[in-house]
Amino acid sequence: MKNTRFLFQIFTVLIFRFSIPGAEAQVASDNELYKTLKIQDSTFFERAFNRCDIEYLKSSITDNLRFYHDQSGITNKQGFLESTAKNICGDLIRKPIRKVRTSTLEVYPLYNNGVLYGAIQSGYHDFYLREEGKEDLWTSKGLFTHVWLLEDGHWKLDNVLSFQHSSQKD
Repeated sequence: MKNTRFLFQIFTVLIFRFSIPGAEAQVASDNELYKTLKIQDSTFFERAFNRCDIEYLKSSITDNLRFYHDQSGITNKQGFLESTAKNICGDLIRKPIRKVRTSTLEVYPLYNNGVLYGAIQSGYHDFYLREEGKEDLWTSKGLFTHVWLLEDGHWKLDNVLSFQHSSQKD
């Protein structure tokens, strides 16, 4: 039921975004929110995904995290932490690495009665395989949509859509 509710919320946001004049406007790349979320994305994935700082990961996601993946299904916070530890951080000799295509980033603020409480961030990311002494080897690409919430002055990842994965080069 919670998954249906989240999908309805995303559907509602998308309908709102495309049906109300001006609602489709993302913030400009020189906007403070855009810059903040770009740094947040970079820091989050460098520490949690690329360096496997699981304690940082735990503190940077909400307790209600939902991760929707087009190849591995739906995961909650506990499943996400376990999957990251096993699949992303389980083999540090042949380590998966994620890099965002910064030119594709889009940020849309979320307000409640004029008060910023979160943001939607979307774009493309690339995945690589890193081995010591070798150049990172590109393996795949995909689209992502993140819902970030501002909790006590800290941005936390609340919902993730990771989809349209492909091993075909552009």
